[in-house]
Amino acid sequence: MSSAQIFALAAVAVAVLAAIGIFAIAFRRGGDKAAVGKLDRRTLAADRKRLKELEPVGAAVSPESASSTLEPTPEPTPAADPLLTRPEVSEEEYGVTRRSFFGKAILTVFGVFLLQFALSGLAFFWPRLKAGAFGSVIEGGDLNEIKLQLLNSDGTVTPFFVPAAQAYIVPFQGELDRSQFDDVVVADGVMALWQRCVHLGCRVPVCDSSQGFECPCHGSKYNFHGEYQAGPAPRNLDRFSLAVSDTGQLLIDTGGVIQTARAKDKTADYPQGPSCLA
Repeated sequence: MSSAQIFALAAVAVAVLAAIGIFAIAFRRGGDKAAVGKLDRRTLAADRKRLKELEPVGAAVSPESASSTLEPTPEPTPAADPLLTRPEVSEEEYGVTRRSFFGKAILTVFGVFLLQFALSGLAFFWPRLKAGAFGSVIEGGDLNEIKLQLLNSDGTVTPFFVPAAQAYIVPFQGELDRSQFDDVVVADGVMALWQRCVHLGCRVPVCDSSQGFECPCHGSKYNFHGEYQAGPAPRNLDRFSLAVSDTGQLLIDTGGVIQTARAKDKTADYPQGPSCLA
């Protein structure tokens, strides 16, 4: 498992733990609780005053005025109590408190975030590769023409570089049974070496004078078969599996990286001249 996949899994685990914590806090703080406490004197006095104003007050009538009129004085209509005339609220509207509203809003926002994170994770682990892009099967060119460019008249090797595959095509000169390699790595006498140094990922250039690959970052050295020779690199150069199409095209599968340990018995001579590193 690569470091990028480990980092993505760790991020998913942190997001899940954070979601569990938010759910626990929301449910713990949820629920409606009745408010308890004591009212101060001003509030109590204001309540008594308001109740007195609401009481019906009878009109004072003197005996003379009562005898002089035949009709009794009508009693005043009591004022309507605003507490009794207030609009009714349904149980659903009454049950939505400010705390529960914010709790549901937080859960909704965090749920949307988790959904976006999950979709991004799926796109990371299962990318949609375009044909001919790195990570897919790439045509390196006509195999016979590539072979003509690999070997020089003086016996030296000039690797053929395929930019789309980030790979060097090199000839395999040796016995396959006595090497670390198999017919998946070697196809019709050639191999594809990834240009990335296995130490810290620097691009490894070709050194024509020493007939090998020499990393300028930290001094790792490899022969033309990608076998480790010196430096801090932990293994050989990584390689890609190869195949040849019916039309003679060299097919480089960059979707799978093949790793091999340091070889005890080298299959290519190195160095064959001065090093390119100072």
